[in-house]
Amino acid sequence: MNINFRNETFREDYTFRNSPESIRRFPFPFHEDKYMYAVNMEPHVAAGPPGHAYNNPIDVDEHYVAEMRDRALVLKEDPLRYQALPHMMAAQWDTLELLMEHQAAAYPEHFSLTKDGDRWRWINRPLGIDQTFTFGDAASLPMEPFEFITRQAQGDFCIVDQRDGNLWMDAGMVTTQADWSLDFDVGMNFFEWHGPVPLAHEIGVFERALKFLLNLQQGKPVRRLNWTMTINPRLDTSPENYHKWGPDRATVTPENVGNKVHLRCELQSLWRLPRSNAILFVIRCYLIKMEELVTIPKWGRRFHRVLRDLPPELIDYKGLTRYRPATVEWLSAHDDGKPTSPGIYPD
Repeated sequence: MNINFRNETFREDYTFRNSPESIRRFPFPFHEDKYMYAVNMEPHVAAGPPGHAYNNPIDVDEHYVAEMRDRALVLKEDPLRYQALPHMMAAQWDTLELLMEHQAAAYPEHFSLTKDGDRWRWINRPLGIDQTFTFGDAASLPMEPFEFITRQAQGDFCIVDQRDGNLWMDAGMVTTQADWSLDFDVGMNFFEWHGPVPLAHEIGVFERALKFLLNLQQGKPVRRLNWTMTINPRLDTSPENYHKWGPDRATVTPENVGNKVHLRCELQSLWRLPRSNAILFVIRCYLIKMEELVTIPKWGRRFHRVLRDLPPELIDYKGLTRYRPATVEWLSAHDDGKPTSPGIYPD
């Protein structure tokens, strides 16, 4: 599949846009007209209509080159967005292998991987990379293997180590996060890094999720969708840069809701890694502005109802308080009251 990569920005002049094809492939996170935080795991297998984000396990789309350029800018400003504890080297190589193999298999026009024993050659045509290296020898790459490959893959990546009946976040490449900090969370366990989430703890969501993940099997990845909202198409909404993006929440007016307010969806997939037995947690961020979202009538109706009826605790946790009323009012013009069909896909 040949992809036309867009030359766009996620900061300053914000030239990010979704093509009509990119809108229809968006992983809309609401399967019904209401929302409550849930585990909602399912097998991470090919699904959806042709071209959908679910078609390939590691998704590459028209925003790839621009997102990798933005990742490099974030890392230049703050190198601590990449961290890996020393005992995670086997998991680093696991991750490199997984991402290279899936990208090369799904997008052979853009990526290729050849192996001659431990001598591997990786070609990334969109980014102009042609690297020969020895698998397992970190000195044969220009940087650690986890950093090398996650500078070439969309989304954030965390490697969690399994020990003592828990999961520990011991490595990460995190530059597109929704208001959480790798530097703060690295070394924490599963319950510690999910501590701020409201309501879910009371109904036992995380206890069930941890039990499920501790039994995750190699070759059987799982996925779930999560979401929040962002003003302007900014990928980097980290606590470290709150002073840059936080004030944007006060700039929403009834006139600019359609262009400024974005639904931010995370396609989260989890993979058991073969050598290290760690779990790779992939958090792929997708952005869509309200003007684009309502071009799919089902989504316009449903998101209006979800946002209108969202529990107060989730409104506060997701930081929607200031601009939610204006957004609900704007979306109401795109809700004709008709029933919506089940599932996340466009009609």
